[in-house]
Amino acid sequence: MATLFGPADLAIGMRESISRVRLFDGPLDLSWHHCATTSDFIADLFALRFQSSRNDYREVRHCIGYLVNELIENAVKFRVPGEIMIESSIDSGNFKVKVSNVVDSETAVEFQNLLSEITVGDPGEHLIRWIEENAADPETTRSGLGLLTLMSDYGARLAWTFSPTEESDRIWLETYASIPVPQTHS
Repeated sequence: MATLFGPADLAIGMRESISRVRLFDGPLDLSWHHCATTSDFIADLFALRFQSSRNDYREVRHCIGYLVNELIENAVKFRVPGEIMIESSIDSGNFKVKVSNVVDSETAVEFQNLLSEITVGDPGEHLIRWIEENAADPETTRSGLGLLTLMSDYGARLAWTFSPTEESDRIWLETYASIPVPQTHS
């Protein structure tokens, strides 16, 4: 049985034309470099339709790049060895992305506890409080700041599903995100 955090309409599925990028583990291992390269590629690909307006293009490219990079970094950081799937689409008002990977059951429980906090209440207030806590105690580095920044500063809507796998200590994690983009007039 899957466990959902966030708005259910995000996790229902992406019905539009979807672009898929699959990152495989291999001799080079997945690293931070792959996050930036992949997010830049996806941002460039989806921002092209906004090139008639330099400001829209730059804003859309930046927002998509930041969102995708944050989600891929989290997947790389917290996954068990294996592939990461990134699925993206854009419609007349939103860019949508789903990042899928496998985590161990301990990581899943810790992340669900974090999500129980950040998905309730105002993300901007959480973000300010957590930044202040980190500043007051340099030994404290609280997870979730990137997700809160996406929700607070970028208007991202986020959802997560956790589903069991064949292996009892592994959980299939799907992270869904949607951010508003300008309407195109082409």
